[in-house]
Amino acid sequence: MIRAVAFDLWETLITDTPEQSRRQERLRLTRMEEILAARGLGATAERIEHAYRKLWQRCHELYWSADVDVPCRRQIEHFVEELRLDVDAPTLDALEDAYARAAVEILPDVVDGAYDVVAELKRRGYRLGLVSNTGRTPGSALREILDALDLAPHIDAMVFSNEHGACKPQASIFAALREGLGVEYGETLFVGDNLYVDVHGAQRAGMRAVHFIPPVRGTAVAPHVEHGLEIVPDATIYDLRELLRVIPSRGDGEESRAAGDPSRRSG
Repeated sequence: MIRAVAFDLWETLITDTPEQSRRQERLRLTRMEEILAARGLGATAERIEHAYRKLWQRCHELYWSADVDVPCRRQIEHFVEELRLDVDAPTLDALEDAYARAAVEILPDVVDGAYDVVAELKRRGYRLGLVSNTGRTPGSALREILDALDLAPHIDAMVFSNEHGACKPQASIFAALREGLGVEYGETLFVGDNLYVDVHGAQRAGMRAVHFIPPVRGTAVAPHVEHGLEIVPDATIYDLRELLRVIPSRGDGEESRAAGDPSRRSG
């Protein structure tokens, strides 16, 4: 019997358009340039943008390619290392805040149907959770974003990779989700847009998994991974509201077979 439903975050519950991503990036760069200039550590906008892009490349090489996450503070340390600046702790604090909170000020959009789905699943009595690989926007900022978007009140357990230390599809991050939800792996259905990190990761942990293919993707799309696996989701949906048909109301006797019955699959 399914007792809990958990979601990936980016491109499953929330999304950024290219324009929103550009505005967030410009806000980060402008604020970091202002912080350095105010402390007499002026660097040209061109050098700052170069260091900003190099830190992202370095994090992929050192951490994310191995499914290990890196706190925003370490990302900022890579940033100032690239600029060859010697900065004090208050300056690092200010740079980290500017870097991490851009999406709090320029909010993402809620994926179409997400409000309806989480509210209805909560009404049906399911425990709800989410797991997010974080990148530039850490869990502390994402909690603020989810609160501002009125999604947070529906979520019982949130696990963010920068706080956990490992990224999906690592088993430990799904274990942290299961513990937070207080259910068994086999009682949990996971929903995500990435076949490898979401579907494969959840199934490997012992959960059922639904592959959500959004009609329009935003900019938060994970890099492709050559995994050589044949990954078969328990169901595929193209609109989040289809999830309400995959998971019937609790108490109608169908939860235990809803996600595994091929006749219920969409797509």
